[in-house]
Amino acid sequence: MMGELILRNLVHRPLRTLIAVLAVAVEVALVVLIVGLTSGLLSETAKRIEGIGADVMLQPPSASVFLAFSGSPMPIKIGAKLEELKYVQSVAPVLLQFSSSGGVDVLYGIDKESFRAVSGGFVFLAGRDMEGPDDLLVDDWAAKAKNIKLGDTFRILDHEWHVAGIVEHGKGARLFVPLATLQDLVGAHDKASVFFLKCTRPEHTPDVMEEMRQIFPRYEIRPLKDFLSLMTATNIPGLETFIHAMIALAVAIGLLVIFLSMYTTVIERTRDIGVLKSLGAGKHFIIRALLSESAMICLFGIVTGIALSYVLRAGFLRLFPTLSILITLEWILRAAGIALAGAVFGASYPAWLASRKDAVEALSYD
Repeated sequence: MMGELILRNLVHRPLRTLIAVLAVAVEVALVVLIVGLTSGLLSETAKRIEGIGADVMLQPPSASVFLAFSGSPMPIKIGAKLEELKYVQSVAPVLLQFSSSGGVDVLYGIDKESFRAVSGGFVFLAGRDMEGPDDLLVDDWAAKAKNIKLGDTFRILDHEWHVAGIVEHGKGARLFVPLATLQDLVGAHDKASVFFLKCTRPEHTPDVMEEMRQIFPRYEIRPLKDFLSLMTATNIPGLETFIHAMIALAVAIGLLVIFLSMYTTVIERTRDIGVLKSLGAGKHFIIRALLSESAMICLFGIVTGIALSYVLRAGFLRLFPTLSILITLEWILRAAGIALAGAVFGASYPAWLASRKDAVEALSYD
């Protein structure tokens, strides 16, 4: 009886039911996509950093784990001191530069010889290595996303670059230019943002890090094998707050729509509630009926929201091939739980209001 009553109530006002379902769906999709986008970005970035093949990296004091915001305050001569350390095989200084013109890009200014010694070199899909001061290497994902072809001229940082090669992705950045040229362009002469170190053997990494801490006590020294675990929202300034704010916004949308839907339901069905009470329905039955109806709307919304998340993810990836959106079962369940809790909370007051209606007054309601 309860199930049939709920279904009839839902189809009685199909447009309102549809709007409520879509509101919950947007709530779920927003939570899943926001978290998926940030998690995917961090995970994909961490994998590319690990793909460099170094064992240790040295950053300036208080530098962010997100390399794009590290700046370039370190003298390049630090690299010579690092090369003198025991068990250090090679050192690669890298200058990072963030660009937001025409898209979000991070350039690596590299010395090709030292970078090859640390990373093992690029896998070239087309073209050759950098030879001139204006040569640019582009990874395959960026080339596809930006429609860059071998031999093209690519403008970034108000400078014309010659695309010398297309390389396989996974070596830190997506765009690589000569270190000296980038230093001149951004006014960071003889400076580097990060130093990547390759040890003679991986098991020597702890010894190298300990020796580095004695020489550079205030600097950030991180092992790259643990870099993926470091790339979390809690380690990026402001990112966790942003995620929580977006989740709160999504919850507010779902809660308000469910509240409005259930409140108007109670007002419109005053006579129906009076009939139910006259037939012996108690307060608990009325509350349970309305909360169950709200939960049913929420369940439809959750299923729709999950489907919407995958559709939007596919659309974003088609438009932006370099984007990474990581949808996980954990956050699907969290989003579903958040939506369900919000729906029940939003329907609680209207359900309580309906349970307190007097049967005689409800039957005489016009």
